[in-house]
This record gives sequence, structure tokens and C-alpha cells, in this order.
Amino acid sequence: MKKLVDFGRKALFYIRVLSGYEERQIRSHRLQLQKRLQEAEARKQALRGIPEKIILTEVRHMVEEMQKFKKKFEEMEVAIEEHLKPLDIEAQMIMKEQLEGEERNMKEMVKVMQSQAIMRQAEEERFAALKQKAEPNDASTENESVEVKK
Repeated sequence: MKKLVDFGRKALFYIRVLSGYEERQIRSHRLQLQKRLQEAEARKQALRGIPEKIILTEVRHMVEEMQKFKKKFEEMEVAIEEHLKPLDIEAQMIMKEQLEGEERNMKEMVKVMQSQAIMRQAEEERFAALKQKAEPNDASTENESVEVKK
């Protein structure tokens, strides 16, 4: 009986091989293995890409934080400028007053210097006039003294 069962199995195997059934199963099994290998390779590639994705997401997150910080910094800067605007206006007014005061002082100094220059010129003219008056007297006294000596 055992021999008959073995013979039947072998006969069925031959029938399957001859009909192509066994070949189709082998192809099917090979395609399944190939598909599993491709899926495993795809998972492997995905795992290799995960660190890159993590790094990229961290970089994006850092960039977003920096942009938020920059925006807050700009808002604070604007708020500070708005807060200090009255002080800037007062400082400008004080500077204008100081400049106007310096201009007035300079104008007064120029006037004083001009008046001093005019006074010096007038004194020099007086001295020149006195010298001219004195010189003819000196010249006449020299002439008289020269005449007396003769």
C-alpha cells in the first residue's frame, strides 16, 4: 500500500510538472520572495532616510524659532522706539535751543570783535592823525633847530 501511495504521489508530481502547475507555483513563490526583498530594501532605504528627515525637521524647527525670535525682536525694537520717541523729541528741542544759544553767542562775539576792530581802527587813525600833526611840528622844530645851528 505504501508503495502504491508513493507511486500515486510521484504520478501526481509528474502530472503537475507536465501540466505546468508546479512551474507556476515555483514562479509564484519566486515572485513573492522577490516582492518581499524589494519591500525589505524599500524599508531599508526609508530607514536610511529617517536621520536625514529628522535633521531636516530639526533645521526647519530651528529656522522657525529664529524667525519667531527675529519677529519678536523687531516688535520689541519698534516698541522701544515708540517709548523713547518723546525723549528723542525733547532731546532734539534741547539741541536746537543749545545750537540757537551758541549761534547767538557767536553773533554777539562777532559784533564785539567788529566793534573792537572798528575801535582799534579809529584809535590807529587818531594816532596816525596825531603823528601827522606832531611830525610837521617835529619837522618844523628840526628845521628851526637846523636854522639855529646855522
